[in-house]
Amino acid sequence: MDETQARHVLDAAALAVPAGEAKLIALGENAVFAAGDIVVKVGRAAPELLDRARRELAVARWLEEAGVPAVRAAEATPRLVDGHPVTLWHRLPAAVRPAEPRDLAALIRDVHTLEPPSFPLPRRELLGGVERWLRLAGDAVDPADADYLRQRRDGFAAAAAALTPHLAPGPIHGDALPRNVLVGPDGPVLVDLETFSSDLREHDLVVLALSRDRYGLAPEAYDGFVSVYGYDVREWEGCAVLRGARETASCAWVAQHAPANPKALAEFRRRVASLRDGDSEVRWYPF
Repeated sequence: MDETQARHVLDAAALAVPAGEAKLIALGENAVFAAGDIVVKVGRAAPELLDRARRELAVARWLEEAGVPAVRAAEATPRLVDGHPVTLWHRLPAAVRPAEPRDLAALIRDVHTLEPPSFPLPRRELLGGVERWLRLAGDAVDPADADYLRQRRDGFAAAAAALTPHLAPGPIHGDALPRNVLVGPDGPVLVDLETFSSDLREHDLVVLALSRDRYGLAPEAYDGFVSVYGYDVREWEGCAVLRGARETASCAWVAQHAPANPKALAEFRRRVASLRDGDSEVRWYPF
């Protein structure tokens, strides 16, 4: 889905603000527009994404009732527009500074203290999108690399299912990165709730450990995260398994952009080569 397609959906949604006046603020799994005091998320036209949108809105209500600082929904149910789920959110104030890992740690710690909500949360299917992303990559990536990632997916899926956690399983954010935190005038707020799951709490901690090792997160920033959260997941014997699963998913996610973007193809090749070589310190670049 590109911006033009998303704006057509926005027009068809018949919002108070015309699509032409809405500002695109993000384009990834969703197209996200700011329109006055409202933020509108337009999802891809896929049947399963309507249920995900419903769950994300339910998560927002649950976090609000629990007092966890998080983005708040402006409508209780998603709209379905030409097959696309459309959700409305209250626009947050402008950030007063960039979010830091320690801001994220405080919010994740709060989430990890919550009892499960009254509605079901799915397992964190970290590897569930691998096949779709590789299919979207098509002939742009080497078939041998695609098969290699499929083999890694299967191996890590089996290994993850056999893990014994250190922390009690329960609700998790599912994509615990500083980019999913906005620090406003009243402090840090959690955003992007669509990956909320019920699974190993370690999923939320491995993300920052991988950022330290692969994406150039400063060691002292990671130490700040650990200090606030109160536990370093690298001490857990299952850390390498969840890290390997996330690396596999991250490679496949980049692959889907390879047909239209030479930089994505180059990054995909860099990542796969480092995995094949067993080099855990090759720098990866966010995409």
